Amino acid sequence: MKVCILGLGQVGLPTAKYALEKGLDVWGYDINALAVANARKQGILNATNSYTKIPRVDAYLICVTTSLRGNAPDLSAVFEACKGISAHSHDASALICVESTVIPGTCRAIFEEIFHKQVQIAHVPHRFWAENSREHGVNQLRVIGAVNDRSLDKCYKLYKEILGILLHKVWPIEVAEMCKIAENAYRYVQIAFAEELRIKCEELALDFNKVREACNTKWNIEMPDARDGIRGTCLPKDTRYLASLTHTNKLIKGAMNLNDVYVKWTSNRTSAKQSRKQT
Repeated sequence: MKVCILGLGQVGLPTAKYALEKGLDVWGYDINALAVANARKQGILNATNSYTKIPRVDAYLICVTTSLRGNAPDLSAVFEACKGISAHSHDASALICVESTVIPGTCRAIFEEIFHKQVQIAHVPHRFWAENSREHGVNQLRVIGAVNDRSLDKCYKLYKEILGILLHKVWPIEVAEMCKIAENAYRYVQIAFAEELRIKCEELALDFNKVREACNTKWNIEMPDARDGIRGTCLPKDTRYLASLTHTNKLIKGAMNLNDVYVKWTSNRTSAKQSRKQT
């Protein structure tokens, strides 16, 4: 089976390498020449930044990065990737698997507006965590949704039967789209609660770590650590994706505001400690 992974970054490159290990004929595409060169060094010899060099393939796996424009979702990279496929692929039976994080309605819009319902489209949002790619890498339980039954069957066969990835089927496809941003926003809120609890513990001269450890002895509590603020890409971005969908955002916005307060609080504590050392 021949596949092409679009986007050879933090998610796409491990995905391409995993597919190669499973015996697939793997091609890779990225607009960044450095990403292409890095992919070639790591074994993806058919990596390119030119659509014209990509042969006819059975499936395209879209792993491009999505971002924010202000506080609004910026999904332009996904749409541009799909436009590139549409312009250069001559196979109406091609399977398009979107792994990139999107908002509900994205895959259906791509299916209708770019491909005019002529291909199969599914959404298999990644859950890749670079800090522990052994346990939370490409091969872990994933959610899968599709625009129709044929798309679902073809994508399920690729991921479950060929790549060996466990899947949880959902319908309609918007459930899969919502799931990814909801699970990351849920984690964001959890961490924000831990941050607020840490501030309270400090004000009451209590050891936050001891309180957290005690709380986590209860069977239904798994409180995360409170470090130096919720940073990185995925959690802050996906939480804002979820907030952009409706006006019901009191808890989400409260968590985002709390994280801003916490980052300033940790910064002030660090500055105070440094001042005490100097004196």
